Amino acid sequence: MVTTEGVNVREQRVRANGIEINVAVAGAGPALLLLHGFPHTWRLWTAVILHLARHHRVIAPDLRGLGASTRAAGGYDAGTLAADAEALLDALGEPVATVAGIDAGAAPAFLLAMRRPGRVRRLVLMEAQLGQLPGGFATPPWWFGFHAVPGLAETVLAGHEADYLGWFLDAGTRGRGVPPAIRDHFTAAYTGREALRCAFEHYRAMPETAAQIAAATAAGRLTVPTVAIGAQPVGDALARQLRPVTDDLTAHLVEDCGHIIPLDRPEALLPLLTA
Repeated sequence: MVTTEGVNVREQRVRANGIEINVAVAGAGPALLLLHGFPHTWRLWTAVILHLARHHRVIAPDLRGLGASTRAAGGYDAGTLAADAEALLDALGEPVATVAGIDAGAAPAFLLAMRRPGRVRRLVLMEAQLGQLPGGFATPPWWFGFHAVPGLAETVLAGHEADYLGWFLDAGTRGRGVPPAIRDHFTAAYTGREALRCAFEHYRAMPETAAQIAAATAAGRLTVPTVAIGAQPVGDALARQLRPVTDDLTAHLVEDCGHIIPLDRPEALLPLLTA
């Protein structure tokens, strides 16, 4: 447990949806569930969690297979990750929450709101592409294909994790970088062939995730109040994808900000998470 500015941040392992989820919990009040992406763990939210915890019960898990959560054989599609999130809320006694997701955490947050709108008070999605919904990138970034080939990326990258992850962390902050302790934590969390395999399984499940998103939007609309936040490189693409399928959408662009918004421009993100 870490105590800072009178707020306790407690890490614990919770059994949910057949796996053990490592989760940081802080504060009291309306629940706020934060879902990270690649190459992150719950510590992506380090710069905002203490501020949020003054008025919310913040719940920040490591996604399936990442950080200290179970390195499961499968279940890396967004539908299963959404079920993980819902089961975690159940285990922590939270019937409803504001749900925020970035990068790989955005699709499960979206599907949770589509499938269980009564569980999501407000939805915040940032810097992500939602399957093949119109308005997204015509060509995905180069690493999507590299990560998706079974067994390839973990074989090539084993022993070079720090250099590879460092590229994403620098690019995601427009060269400003992340604090050394956070960089070291992320590197340790993604070091080793099995840790890398689990990370890349999220990419290998993207076709299944895209089919789940397509089915959900064909069956109904997103009725939960939703905020789309863009920076670089996604920009307004996420808002373009959401606008035709969402009843209540607010879009924001964070200026001079890289992909890793919670670490690059936390002061700009905070009011958008709590508005």
